[in-house]
Parts: sequence; C-alpha cells; structure tokens
Amino acid sequence: MPISPHFTSVLSKDWEINFSQCMPNGYLKYTDLCNILQLTAAAHSDMGGISFSDMQEFNQAWVLSRMRVEVAALPKWRDIVTVTTWINTLENSRSIRALEVHVNGKKIIGSETFWAVFNTERRRPEALSLPHEHFELYPEKKATVAGFSKINISTEKEELFEKTVSLSDLDIVNHVNNVKYLEWCIDLMDAKLILGQKIKSFEMNFLKELSLKDKVVIHENVADEAIIFSISKEDKNSFALQLNLK
Repeated sequence: MPISPHFTSVLSKDWEINFSQCMPNGYLKYTDLCNILQLTAAAHSDMGGISFSDMQEFNQAWVLSRMRVEVAALPKWRDIVTVTTWINTLENSRSIRALEVHVNGKKIIGSETFWAVFNTERRRPEALSLPHEHFELYPEKKATVAGFSKINISTEKEELFEKTVSLSDLDIVNHVNNVKYLEWCIDLMDAKLILGQKIKSFEMNFLKELSLKDKVVIHENVADEAIIFSISKEDKNSFALQLNLK
C-alpha cells in the first residue's frame, strides 16, 4: 500500500470499549488492552506504508519482542479511549514504539514496545526492506515512567500447567500470538488480583516463537510485590512475564 495522504508521524485513534472486551467487573481485560495497543500500532504502520501486507512482499513482518505497560486505571465498558502512538527508534531490524491511552483527556496507560523485523520464511530477524525515512522519530518522548527491565526467571519457580499449542493460539505470522501468552498466565492467577485492578505495571519478554502442537510448561514465581511467569518448551524459556502489584 502507498503511504497514506493522511499520514503523520504521531497517530491518535479512538476506540470504543465494547462488552466483549470487558471482565465481569465491567473494566477492559488486560489482554484486550494489549490488542488495542497493537491494532493502533498496526494502523500507524498501514498509513506509513510498512504494514504486514507491504512487508510480505519481502517475506517480512513486525513481531513483538518486548512490551512494558504501566496502568494507572483501566477503561470500562462504553468508554471512548484515545490511543496515541509514535516511534522512538527505528533502524535496521529493530524499532521501539511508544503508546499512550487517554480517557476524557486524561492519560491512564503508557506502553513501551520493542519490535523486530522477522523473515516469515527463514524465521529469523533481518533488516527492514521498505523505506521508512518519512517517519519522524521521537527518541526523547517517552510513554512510560520506566523503560524495559530484565525479568529474572528464578530457578525456584513452581510448575503450574502444561499446555499444547492449538490452532486458535496462532496468528497471521503462524506462531503463537503474543497476547495469548499473557492470557495463559493471567488465567492461572488469583481472580481477586485481576478484578481488583491490583496490577500497576507488567512487562513481557518474547524469547522464542511457539508453533502449532508445541508442548509447553507454565511456571510461576511469587515475590514480595511481583509475580513472574515463564513459559518453556523442552526446558528452554520461550516467554517471561513480570506483573508488578500495587
């Protein structure tokens, strides 16, 4: 697709929260929050001529490598949320994208995301083949208070659940969609922590892709003010999640 005549280096997009995206308490699910953030990032890529369709001409796609989300409050059913996004850095095979969520002009969520260009045939990172110089970069304009941190996967972790990857877990890149990892872990948590909005921030690190019929094990380690999940395949870590509690 050509670059949209309406393209700008900072995009704001409105979304209405519908009932299917909400938890029993009427507030947006954390998984659907991440979906909205990714859809906004995808819309910006579409407008800028570096969408999935554009990149597939070179067998490329953007894949999420890391994601940090800081949550002051969750939007609720029927809220109109405005998601604003811009790019901090973009070079070779890597890009850091910032996103903010506002309701009635008030910022309630900030996110920092790290993306890699992935060859969907070779299944490995490579430099972006499309022109992107028209994107103005904002390296000093941060959406989160803290940046990415190292998630320490403890050897003292507890094995919680075994799972086999099913077709519904896969996305258009033919691997487990990143939101699915979060869903698997949240489903194993105490519901009171989720429904009570006790999560002030969470960070995800995607280490190795998972494919159809892969057998994985989900582990948990509980610290004083954080819960760390890890997902492994054949004793090798594929994913790490740290949830920081209020």
